[in-house]
Amino acid sequence: MAAHASNHPQRTAYRYLVSGDSDGEVQDISYARLAGRSRAIAAWLQDRGLSGARAILLYPPGLEFICGYLGCLSAGVVAVPGVPPQGRSQNHRALTRMKRLIADADAKVILGGRDVVAALGTMAEHLPELDGITRVVTEDIPDDLAGSWREPDLTADSVAFLQYTSGSTSAPRGVMVTHGNLLDNERVIAERMGHTPDAIAAYDNELFVSWLPVYHDMGLIGPVLNTVYMGATSTLFSPLHFLQRPTRWLTAVSRFQPHTSGAPNFAFELSLKHATPDFVDGLDLSRWRVAFNGAEPVRAATLRRFTETFAPAGFRHEAHYPCYGLAEATLMVSGSTVDAPPVLVEASGTAPHGGSADAAAVGSGRLGPGMTVVIADPELREGLPEGEVGEIWVGGASVAKGYWRNALATRETFRATLTDPPVGQERRFLRTGDLGFLRDGELFVTGRLKDLMVIDGRNHYPQDLELSAEMSHPALRPGCTAAFSLDTAAEGGAEGGVGGEQPVLVAEVAPEDAGEAEKIIDTVRGAIGEAHGLAVRDVVLIHPGTIPKTSSGKIQRNATRAAYLDGSLSVVGTPATT
Repeated sequence: MAAHASNHPQRTAYRYLVSGDSDGEVQDISYARLAGRSRAIAAWLQDRGLSGARAILLYPPGLEFICGYLGCLSAGVVAVPGVPPQGRSQNHRALTRMKRLIADADAKVILGGRDVVAALGTMAEHLPELDGITRVVTEDIPDDLAGSWREPDLTADSVAFLQYTSGSTSAPRGVMVTHGNLLDNERVIAERMGHTPDAIAAYDNELFVSWLPVYHDMGLIGPVLNTVYMGATSTLFSPLHFLQRPTRWLTAVSRFQPHTSGAPNFAFELSLKHATPDFVDGLDLSRWRVAFNGAEPVRAATLRRFTETFAPAGFRHEAHYPCYGLAEATLMVSGSTVDAPPVLVEASGTAPHGGSADAAAVGSGRLGPGMTVVIADPELREGLPEGEVGEIWVGGASVAKGYWRNALATRETFRATLTDPPVGQERRFLRTGDLGFLRDGELFVTGRLKDLMVIDGRNHYPQDLELSAEMSHPALRPGCTAAFSLDTAAEGGAEGGVGGEQPVLVAEVAPEDAGEAEKIIDTVRGAIGEAHGLAVRDVVLIHPGTIPKTSSGKIQRNATRAAYLDGSLSVVGTPATT
């Protein structure tokens, strides 16, 4: 950052669309200003002896989070991005998560926006954990403190920040990401996404457009940190503004013409739902070079329909960029090849939907430089041959240090070893918990190990059942279906006391389709039976936007299962059960 502030001090580092609208109010910050504000915040932290301590960051969407985050890194303070409480309906969830963060991170200071810090002052009775923790509005820290900043004594192994994972069934864990991890993964992102100085110059320094939440690794490590790593310019706006009006995303891409912009698969689907002919006619997506898609299963049908819909606006199919990563590897593990179409593998003729292009497996690209992936049998801890499905194990300098203050989980997840490692290969791996296979250097992700369903002695991936359901009837919203299994005897639901696992499908549909509920359910049952040879225990149709998801858009199947069992799903119509 210091080099960019010196070499091009007036260049815009970030612009923020205050309302989410490209023609609305814009706030921006230059590299000189960014460096000055970061150093002022860092000096404030240093003056209070907080180097090495943890600071929770609670900001609304905007530029001040970036100053606070970079201020922590510049002071040798461990940043802990958090989600501020917002709105009465989210206060309980935010408070619960905040309690966990404060306690687990043993935070000494909270940095935040003015409104957030003021709100925390009214929460003392609900948050006794705040007692003794300094709270500061970083906007109020004076600029002239920057002159007293001192370069911290850091090494590559020093922890830069804690990235708390989205826990669906257990308390979130803080991933210890070091300064060395960050630098290595920024290098991986730049190489895999073609972020070269020449490419950035050809785009007039416009690198990203992003609405992704900055407290999550996908929005932070990519759009925010790769921008400052490359010395480029990026446009940001609030995820809430995107969800309120999804057209804002592609409008911003058209207006600012960035090299790269992306999101989880559901965002591409949302864009398709709002793609009226007039909207498409007003766009220019011809320079969009990397449309990254990750954090949840990438659907071949989504890629096809997005290309067909936005081709009149100049969108190229080669711009689709499926990728794979996780917080425990800082972020990126693999990504597609720039300017090449996504790699698809069609299901064999004997598999469900064999030969259907929309049911093809979508490759998540090739490994970043310096990254190692082994497909392993998780029980035997042996490497599997190419093309065979197993657990994805990752090695390389981007793999994080471990989980904060959790030696047992660190040993189980970050210290995996093969019983028969090839000569010269990594000897210690990160167990991702994801299943996949390698083919001709391309990584394919097939599902989560913990979500795998074993029914009548056969393995079934929930993603496959979800895809079959969504392909069976247009009323089902793409990427908004959860499949899980129940032991019918254990749950008391099997007639005659006969046990065994049976699948349950929970799917979002529009309320106007409630009158067709029985027909939709019958169609889904028939599709699962025909494609997978399975008798479905139950199909439940629920209201849009109510299926549990993580902050990055992943379906939370265990949380959906729990909601199904306790009767808290927002049901549309009355599902038939067997």
